[in-house]
Amino acid sequence: MTRRTFKLSALFAATSAMISGPVFADDGKKDIEKIQVLGDKHSNYLAVEAETASKLGISIKETPQSVRVVTRALMDDFSLDDVNQVLETTPGVSVEKIETDRTYYKARGFDILNFQVDGLGLPQERGALQGTLDTAIYQRIEVAMGANGMMTGAGNPSATVNFIRKRPTTDLRADVSVTAGSWSNKRIEADVSGSFNDVVSSRVVAVKQKRESYLDRYAVDRDVFYGIVELALTDTTTLTSSLTYQSNDSDSPLWGALALFDNKGQPTNYDVSTSTAADWAYWNNTSKQAFVELEQLIGDNWSILARYAHTQNEQDSNLFYVYGTPDAETGLGLTGYASDYQLRDRVNLLDVYARGSFELFGQTHLVALGASEADMYYFDRSLYDYQTGNGFPAMPNLNEWDGAAPVPTLEDVNPNAPGSDVHSEQSSQYVSARFSITEELKLLGGLRYTNWQTKGLSYGNDKGREQSNTSAHFGLVYTVNDDINVYSSYSDTFAPQSEKDITGAQLAPIEGDTKELGVKAELFDSSLMLNVALFNAEQVNIAVGDAANSTPDQTVHKAAPGIQSKGYEIELSGDLGYGFSANLGFTHTNIDVSDTVNAGNIQAQLVKDYTPKQVFKLAVKHEVEAIEGLSFGLNMRWQDDISRIQNPQPLVVTKQDAYAIVNMMASYDINEKVNLTFNVNNVFDQQYLNSLYWAQGYYGAPRNFAMTLNWSL
Repeated sequence: MTRRTFKLSALFAATSAMISGPVFADDGKKDIEKIQVLGDKHSNYLAVEAETASKLGISIKETPQSVRVVTRALMDDFSLDDVNQVLETTPGVSVEKIETDRTYYKARGFDILNFQVDGLGLPQERGALQGTLDTAIYQRIEVAMGANGMMTGAGNPSATVNFIRKRPTTDLRADVSVTAGSWSNKRIEADVSGSFNDVVSSRVVAVKQKRESYLDRYAVDRDVFYGIVELALTDTTTLTSSLTYQSNDSDSPLWGALALFDNKGQPTNYDVSTSTAADWAYWNNTSKQAFVELEQLIGDNWSILARYAHTQNEQDSNLFYVYGTPDAETGLGLTGYASDYQLRDRVNLLDVYARGSFELFGQTHLVALGASEADMYYFDRSLYDYQTGNGFPAMPNLNEWDGAAPVPTLEDVNPNAPGSDVHSEQSSQYVSARFSITEELKLLGGLRYTNWQTKGLSYGNDKGREQSNTSAHFGLVYTVNDDINVYSSYSDTFAPQSEKDITGAQLAPIEGDTKELGVKAELFDSSLMLNVALFNAEQVNIAVGDAANSTPDQTVHKAAPGIQSKGYEIELSGDLGYGFSANLGFTHTNIDVSDTVNAGNIQAQLVKDYTPKQVFKLAVKHEVEAIEGLSFGLNMRWQDDISRIQNPQPLVVTKQDAYAIVNMMASYDINEKVNLTFNVNNVFDQQYLNSLYWAQGYYGAPRNFAMTLNWSL
């Protein structure tokens, strides 16, 4: 396999040449996206407000923490129709595509476990997103970098992803788009919003998409429906209710991926389209959510917000895994592995909080306090065929395989089949405040107490535990002038764990924290925002196997240090002038694992190796002044080289050289209501491995095209 290597210096030279002129220009255009004006269309990539890092209603500039926002405008321009595409565009976030329908996300060297919808959500022990989450129902997607225990409770010092849904508009609006693209991609999307009267307003979003793939035999059928109604019960009372349905049915999806080395320790050389999925395999994911929100304004300065959400996720799948080490000459030596996998996941969430302001010592101060309750249930079953001989077939050379595999008998005849039956409850109380020490100096502080209880078994492991923790957040923001703020902050978080030590005692929770120092500046009359941050994040008390005290019948654990991550991030977003809008980010992450590996946490070395040290992302759009309605754009990401130790003796290492993926778009407004957009992804047809998060991997999509016709009322 041939891989192209990109040097960062050349990359910066190219992008600097492209934007060096307009970045210091001010042509008087100020199309800034004001997030509070919900539903409006904007051509800019700048957001000035976000709710992920606190519930105090403060702007991104006033928040002592790095916050990234991918706006609706950016999603529309580059047809970022699923969450993977959005987070691949988000500075500081790594998307680990380990399979076609299961993805992990990382930030600052740690898995992202915290996901929210409109600020309401809880962490999950499994950081993977299964299926593909469509973005049509979201107005923007926020990412608060670092530990966010103040808002989320348990989690990692990585980031929190907050999906902000579209809300009804007061005026009547309708948008319909039709897309056709490579590999028989067909998609239709409709978005209708408006008010019936002064009391009732609503919005409906629907999506239907069918597509095949560059991967052999893989195809997806996706349906999305989202409906939301807002009722203005009084001048100060608003009731909101919504329903969301998403289904993602996949034929011949990957479960696992390709072997990356052969029996001689050499890299395998499969075609980009090679898949390990059988022709009978499928993976159907369905998600349903009901959401109710009641907001009561009290006077001019206070409000109470109560929100409840019920979410159900279901999976039905017959999957085919391939494992082993192929022969370097014949390609033989792999074995198939069939499974029937079923999952039911239910979450009930309730969050009630009050926020407002008060005057003290001649200054205005902000405070938010509340409580949340969560009830979570998780059930799954894995069935295998050990009887007929079809459950574990010997595989031919994958380069010559057409997906034909013996059909296994996967029946639920064993009531003790391996699986999970786990019930968890989480209760939290929190308070957050911002005190104005002076006009220029603000102190933000918060505490969150969380109690977590879990009962049940998962594949023979007792998940029972009861743990509690108090998370803290502190930050200082100093206003240098009207345009520049400097800040420092400290946030911590925890993650409960059920492993036990040699005495039978449950290990203490994993503890993590983030320290951050940065500057935020609004440039050129607030049309451009710059955020530069230094960060230091780490975890302790990670459960690792205690080999010295374990027996063949019982594995015990001990606490070990986790990874320590240091680095810096630079983000520039907004209006560059001369018709250019951009979102640019560079991340440098240095992971220290010396103490961790010595303590027995070998996984830490893998994390260091497969986490790129440097990542550069750029999304830029130029509106051509000479031709009204014409615009061009570029969306690219570059990452440093990564590797993974596959075998210590003899040493086998899989390497992925540094690479860049370049996507481009051209858009033309035919008239005031009709727009045509053309997208080309992976313009230079770069061949690369999606991830080394696991020992297996598969290649990213080659060059592909899409054409979208948009109609707006």
